[in-house]
Amino acid sequence: MKVLFLALAFPKIGQGGNLYTDLMEEFRDQGHEVFVVAPSSKENETGLIDEEGIKVLRVKTMSLLNVGAVKKGIANLLLPFHYKKAIKQHFKSEIIPDLIIMPTPPISLVQVAIWLKKKSNAKVYLILRDIFPQNAVDLGMMKKGGFLYRFFRQKERKLYEISDSIGCMSKGNIDYVKKYNPEIVISKLHLLPNWQKEISLNFENRSLLRMKYGFDNKFVIIFGGNIGLPQKLENILEVAKLYKENDNVLFFIVGQGTEKVKIEELSRRLNLNNVIIKDSLPREDYQNIISAADCGLISLSEKFTIPNIPSKSLSYFNAKIPVLAAIDTNTDYGFLIEDQIKAGVWAPSDEPLKIKEKIDFLKANPEICSAMGKNGYEYFVNEATPKHSYEKIMDYV
Repeated sequence: MKVLFLALAFPKIGQGGNLYTDLMEEFRDQGHEVFVVAPSSKENETGLIDEEGIKVLRVKTMSLLNVGAVKKGIANLLLPFHYKKAIKQHFKSEIIPDLIIMPTPPISLVQVAIWLKKKSNAKVYLILRDIFPQNAVDLGMMKKGGFLYRFFRQKERKLYEISDSIGCMSKGNIDYVKKYNPEIVISKLHLLPNWQKEISLNFENRSLLRMKYGFDNKFVIIFGGNIGLPQKLENILEVAKLYKENDNVLFFIVGQGTEKVKIEELSRRLNLNNVIIKDSLPREDYQNIISAADCGLISLSEKFTIPNIPSKSLSYFNAKIPVLAAIDTNTDYGFLIEDQIKAGVWAPSDEPLKIKEKIDFLKANPEICSAMGKNGYEYFVNEATPKHSYEKIMDYV
């Protein structure tokens, strides 16, 4: 088939990666002709570029990541216009797709999907990751019932309507979409868990890595990824305060995001010597650091009313370390981690004492931690690789 992927964040193939590059590489490896439309991260890298057998159309857009809510909103509104113009200019008649795949965010690309579907009669497969605009309401970025909310809510409903199949992260996701969108054709909805390529790690070097990063004699809790409003790492700093006099517990945070400077300043103000904050690292370097940690941290704002399933869990599973989840009570992620996969523990994100109890439990039970790490790894390799996701998508198209 000819597969067209409408992307928001799509690192250059061979120079980085995320779940979407992994998936498109799998489609390529399975013999499909893959086209991608994505924002350009550099001024001099626009236009149609062959990236290891995937034709990527890099489009000049306004900044979409690590910017304020207003700039991000304007950039998302303009995105479909930029994409349509670039597709007309560069693809011309070269591509009439059989399958259009698009993720959320953003939902504004629904207009591009409608336009392409009319031209090609292609099927549209929606990878539902963010449920927008409700997540923006939860985080106080948008008023429920206001003009912007009603505008984006209309686009969300239209996106569900034009999609032939919708892959949801969890059963909680499916139930939420059905509850608040009763008009949806239920047969469109099915389970599509997060996925990631397996990265080979040399676990024999773990002691050397711990020495290299100063992890010796410490219980290291690592967090990697976006540092933004959804993660609300202020909650984690409240937990770190409880360990201020205990130099055996270290919180190691790696990433970028709109809230990073704020978190760094708060950590300094609280004089938290047990918190280290680093910039983003190349994927394999980051995975090596994770393998040297004792557990992987998931942090979600307690304000969420929608069920989120963070994809960063898979990096922790890959490294065979247990997951510590500080999450809202509306997600089914805690059930997934603690009861279904048996790969970690969870506590409400706004209750630091309960999170501390979970950390103390993990610290005191290295054998249980090891078993959780193995359970997570087995789930990962058996159910959450790009090949598994590819097969699930193909079952519905």
